Order: sequence, then structure tokens, then C-alpha cells
Amino acid sequence: MGLGRRLYRGEIDVDFVGRRKLWYSLSAFLLLFSIAGLVFSAATNGSPLNLGVEFKGGSVFAFAAPKATIEQVRETMTDAGVHQPIVQQAGSGWRVTTETLNEANLTKVQQSVATELGVDSKQISITSIGASWGGEVANKAWIGLGVFMLAIILYLSMAFEPKMALAAIVALIHDLVITAGIYAWSGFEVTPATLLGFLTILGYSLYDAVVVFDMIKEVTAKLGTTSKKTYTMAANDALNHTLIRSLNTSLVAILPVAAILFIGTTVLGAGTLKDLSLALFVGMLVGTYSSLCVATPLLVTLKEREPKYQAIARRLASTGGGKSGSKRAAVAKN
Repeated sequence: MGLGRRLYRGEIDVDFVGRRKLWYSLSAFLLLFSIAGLVFSAATNGSPLNLGVEFKGGSVFAFAAPKATIEQVRETMTDAGVHQPIVQQAGSGWRVTTETLNEANLTKVQQSVATELGVDSKQISITSIGASWGGEVANKAWIGLGVFMLAIILYLSMAFEPKMALAAIVALIHDLVITAGIYAWSGFEVTPATLLGFLTILGYSLYDAVVVFDMIKEVTAKLGTTSKKTYTMAANDALNHTLIRSLNTSLVAILPVAAILFIGTTVLGAGTLKDLSLALFVGMLVGTYSSLCVATPLLVTLKEREPKYQAIARRLASTGGGKSGSKRAAVAKN
């Protein structure tokens, strides 16, 4: 409780920027882990992500079988000639995604489910999506994501100086790659709901970065040749001033998403919600981390190379100034 009170009162000064090498190493590991997942998935499944039927086409069977188990449903589908069915449970209902089946095979699977699982054939809902239509949806989804990213880049370019905009864009890409990597390793389907989740986390991450950068702009605008703080120290102070706001925003947003992901998909069996909730949960965690530990340290790394801030750092280093508490702030030497 003592730590919580000190945090809310702003009495804790965390040296985020001074530990930039630690954050860079952690981010590098997460990015490599994520890229490895995408490459592994592409090598084994032919696609970096497990695209849902809405994107690649296929057939979907939906029916209620309260007494059936996932093994029974999968075995029934396999015995009927389905190759690698994707079985999802939602309460007492089942949703099975298969490759695109012709009319004869659809009827065969429907009869097999009715016989083996005791389901009325008329209560089995069948939806078929063609591969060409699914491919068109996928193309439009990628175009939408690209347009969104372009709009973000334009906004950041107008709202901030180039180095701030670059740091924020790198943080956004960092968040997107890691979230996609988690999807690749977990094998969760990527559906239109997942894409909405991706767009949401990008907007969330952008909001967090904008709040931090606005404070950094305000604080560092006062730095001059006689300043008693380096750019590193000023940016770290600004980050600490917005820390509790970032943590509060993240906590309030993550709690309901976590409830949907962990309680909804395990206790209640609401499997259709996990496509969206996983993207939101991972993206919010990574977005909070990147705004604190990636975007700002990267910005400082870029700004401390400017002659103006190098001169301030050298002057303070030569006079023994530039300390924050008992620790000397990091001074860029490049």
C-alpha cells in the first residue's frame, strides 16, 4: 500500500530513460520472438497468421450438442472426410470451420454430425464462403489497415517534430508486430473482429504516446544553454509526471478486457469473443509498455544527438551537475 500511495502522490521517480538499454534488449527479444512465430506459422501452415474463414474462404457448421466433447466433435468431422477442422465451443453450442466443401460433402458432414452426436440435421446451420470472396475481404482489410497507418503518420508529422513522430511510429509498429506474433504462436484465428482489435490498440497506443510527448514538449521547451537539466532528465521527469495517468488508463481499460478473455472464454465458453479480446489484452499491455519504455527512450536517444542538447550535457557533466536524486542522468556521448 505504501508503494501505491507514493505512486499516486508522485513521490516515486522511475529512471525509465536511464534504463533504455534494458528496454531495447527486452523489445528486441519480444520482436524476435514474434517474428519467429510468424515465420514458423508461415512455414508450417502456409500463412503467418491463422486467417479465419472470412478471409480465406471455407465452410462453417454451427449446432448445439451439450453432451459432446471437443474430441468427439473433431473425430466426427475427421471421419466425415474433413481435413484439419477448427472446433470452437460456445456454451452448449459448437462452431466448426472447415475447408471449402462441395454440396455432396456438406451433406455428408451434416448427416455424420446428426448421427454421431445426436443432433437434428435441421438444427445444423451451414455457411459457405468462397475463397475468392474471402480473398477480396482480406485485401480490403489490409488496405484499411494501411490507410489507418498512413493517417496516423500524417497526423504525427503535423502534430510533432520529425523525431517525435518517428519514435511514436516505431512504437506503433513495435506493438503491432508483437501482437501479431502472439497470435501466430497461440494459433488464434484472425477474424474481422481481430482486425478491429488491431486498429483499436493502435489508436490506444497512439493516445498514450501523444499524452507523454505533449508533456515532454512542454518540459523540454524551457531548456536553454544555462539549463540545469539535460534533455534526458527533462524527458524522464515528464514521463514520471504522466506515469500515474498512463497506468490508470491502462488498468481501467485492461480489466474488462481481461474479464472477457479469461472468464468469458473459459468459464462461460464464449469462444467467439477471444478473437477480439486477445488482440485488445495483448495490445494494451504492449502499448502501455512501449509508450513508457520504447517511444520516450528512443526519442531521447535521437534528441541527445543534437548539438544543443549535447552542449548542455557536456556543461553539466563538467560541473558535476545533471544529477537526479543520487543517480547521474545518462548523458549521450554520440
